[in-house]
Amino acid sequence: MMLALEMYRSPAKFLAAKAMGSRIPSLLTGPAAPLRLVTINEPKADKDGWARIRPILSGICGSDLGMVTGHTKLYFSALVSLPFVPGHEIVGELLDDCEDLPKGTRVVMDSVLTCAARGVEPCDGCASGHTNLCDRITVGHVAPGLQTGFCSDTGGGWGNVMVAHRSQLYAVPDGLSDERAVLTEPLAGAVHTALRAKIEPGQSVLVSGAGAVGLFATLALRELTQAGRITVVAKHARQRELARAFGASDVVAPDEVFRGVRRATGAFRLKPEMNAKEFLLGGVDVAVDAVGSKESIDTVLRVTKAGGRVVLAGMPSTGADLSPVWFRELELTGTYASSRGEPNDRPAFETALEIAAKAPLDGIVGARYPLYRWREALDHAQSAGRLGTVKVAFDVRAS
Repeated sequence: MMLALEMYRSPAKFLAAKAMGSRIPSLLTGPAAPLRLVTINEPKADKDGWARIRPILSGICGSDLGMVTGHTKLYFSALVSLPFVPGHEIVGELLDDCEDLPKGTRVVMDSVLTCAARGVEPCDGCASGHTNLCDRITVGHVAPGLQTGFCSDTGGGWGNVMVAHRSQLYAVPDGLSDERAVLTEPLAGAVHTALRAKIEPGQSVLVSGAGAVGLFATLALRELTQAGRITVVAKHARQRELARAFGASDVVAPDEVFRGVRRATGAFRLKPEMNAKEFLLGGVDVAVDAVGSKESIDTVLRVTKAGGRVVLAGMPSTGADLSPVWFRELELTGTYASSRGEPNDRPAFETALEIAAKAPLDGIVGARYPLYRWREALDHAQSAGRLGTVKVAFDVRAS
């Protein structure tokens, strides 16, 4: 038996969150949260290539918060199996030998449950190395789940024990702290974003959002591309400080975006009638949305030059006006998780582990909570930017 936080199906709580969450935010991580601390059976590692892991730290991701608070689109309901234990950003210790990795090895995990993990013939995505695009995430000998942490069979990082397949695991180098290692999964996502952005030398880039997704994207863009000016949109003082440390050329507040991009690129600023949102003729070459909100997506679409590229790195939550995509012939690119076959011919996790070892990441995990303080942890994560925190994590060993 083990202690775990378990996500379960509750239509009543989902409807309550939708109806009252915006007016009473405390409901979202309180009475309306479909999450419970329970004692349940450990998941089984009874197939070839699978092993048990004892999580050490497990991060709280924006997608986790969206799931708990009811903001995640119902599109994803067909890609999970309830009840499940969340937690896909982990550093943990192997409790069993796993092929070439001996028991006791510290590991991080690519959470996508691909064909290899499911014991089925490789789909086109997996065969080409684009494992994040796996088409078999609902079949095989594992319950449906786009990732570990959304699957009823695997457990997740918000529990004392979970299971993973060898294809998902990367050994943590000696000397890399747990606090840095637990950032590998979101850093791998940032690596994927930076490479998917296809930035040419000297091109201008806007990153909208300075939470973990935006800050890590900024870091990866500066590390892995020859981008010219990188402008980051940040709300809070600590975010502005970190954006500059991670490679931003300029940092602007949300209400300064149009003015800042116009000044930096020489674009023309236009204001439609009837209080419709302004836009630019001209603008940045590439824009990265790292928030997923209607406001952020609307903004990046309206400050990107004709023929430019907009990369959606945040999970979209609500609709945006796509007029600029049509009128300015923008290229819209999604970026989900990370891949074993990135454009630099390396798994994103290998690159992410290298970045984790050398980047200025001390203090990025700003708070750690035992599982039994889960409401406090989620409240903190919900207000992380305002509180000067980038990443909140569960200290599973202390639970």
